[in-house]
Amino acid sequence: MSFQLTDSASKQTIPLVFLNKKKFDEQRQDGVDGTSWMAANGFKADEGAVCSLPDQKGDIKAVVVGLGDRDVPGIWTVAGLNHNLPEGSYCLKDDLPADIATEVALGWAIGTYQFTRYKESNKILSTLVWPKGADQTQVNALASGVHLTRDLINTPSNDMGPEELATAASQLAGEYEADCNVIVGDNLIEANYPAIYEVGKASVRAPRLIDFRWGDTGPKVTLVGKGVCFDTGGLDLKSPAGMLLMKKDMGGAAHVLGIAAAIMQSDLRCQLRVLIPAVENAVAGNAFRPSDIIKTRKGLTVEVGNTDAEGRLVLCDALAEASRAKPDLIIDFATLTGAARVALGTDLPAMFCNDDATAEKLRQHSVETGDEVWRMPLHQPYRKMLDSKIADLNNVATGPYAGAITAALYLQEFVEKDIPWAHFDVMAYNNASSPGKPEGGEALGLRAVYAMIKEMVGK
Repeated sequence: MSFQLTDSASKQTIPLVFLNKKKFDEQRQDGVDGTSWMAANGFKADEGAVCSLPDQKGDIKAVVVGLGDRDVPGIWTVAGLNHNLPEGSYCLKDDLPADIATEVALGWAIGTYQFTRYKESNKILSTLVWPKGADQTQVNALASGVHLTRDLINTPSNDMGPEELATAASQLAGEYEADCNVIVGDNLIEANYPAIYEVGKASVRAPRLIDFRWGDTGPKVTLVGKGVCFDTGGLDLKSPAGMLLMKKDMGGAAHVLGIAAAIMQSDLRCQLRVLIPAVENAVAGNAFRPSDIIKTRKGLTVEVGNTDAEGRLVLCDALAEASRAKPDLIIDFATLTGAARVALGTDLPAMFCNDDATAEKLRQHSVETGDEVWRMPLHQPYRKMLDSKIADLNNVATGPYAGAITAALYLQEFVEKDIPWAHFDVMAYNNASSPGKPEGGEALGLRAVYAMIKEMVGK
């Protein structure tokens, strides 16, 4: 994919000039040419705002882009430009440090996203000449990962069931010569993935475990993604409003496939494994019930307190398998709890981690990349809220509080204590459009995780 980035300029290529509020105000006071025109057109150098400067013939000679209070452009400064700029070809007027040039190019690439599977877009996208010094490999890899994540989430469940999700994973694995194995239906019982089978057995679309591996050198990194392709809530049925966005309940799977795509395209030298339990939580006569006792791959028994807490049930089998191989790092992504959204809103993923050093690295990379996450506590005193009188644990807490924490504590039961593990509870969806972030599926924490894995492999 070109992402509307090109290597060559033309006579018609229009320069982009970045200007923050402080510098704009100073230039206005000094009477710098063009500032009166900008002010007359309502330009205040707000971040992402644009103002076209005409030449003597009335053609556009340059476009000024506001930075707000920033000193340099970031990803989201640029990501919305394609929808604000006049149609054309653009370049940067001034060279930027390589890391900033990379951010600009990545913002432009992410901003070209359009979901057109079911409805064509009339928007004609502009092009940008690759900024000098930009890391083209990283830009293409991360933009591909973000676009893939969004596409998978935006695809409705009738076209993105467990089989189609497995096909998407297999195609990605095949593109990079990875080994992909899919365990389907009753074979899950024989292979000892009982929780995945129990959650997905009521659907006419058989449950499955997707497992692919790539790379044979470097640190062992295992990504686990919740692949609930539609969630009715099961017998603890959701309301119509609660069910409306449940096509996005496989957003965790979409995230780990997006990260995997970026890793493989960048050729980061690691031993990558991706595990995705793909199911549909449906209602039928054979659906699992509240108060059922479910066995898990680890051997622990789980009492079902609520069938709408199915994500942690499928994840626990996958996390147990991930732990068995003793990787250097396990990261899981899941659209797991509404409680995380109540605590942090829709834009900020909740991160839980059993290792302080890993958590700090993820935090640092999230800040540096502008892909921020927020660490939440694995508060052990709350573990007793998951106790069951007749099983090893319950899949939901006894009370209404700390839902995101108790869900993470449930998952922690299935990860070996000596393996660094991070769990991301994400919304995976934009409820409304903003610059570079159209309404619909969204990748949250993807770039931060990629940056940490890149550091792990020393690249």
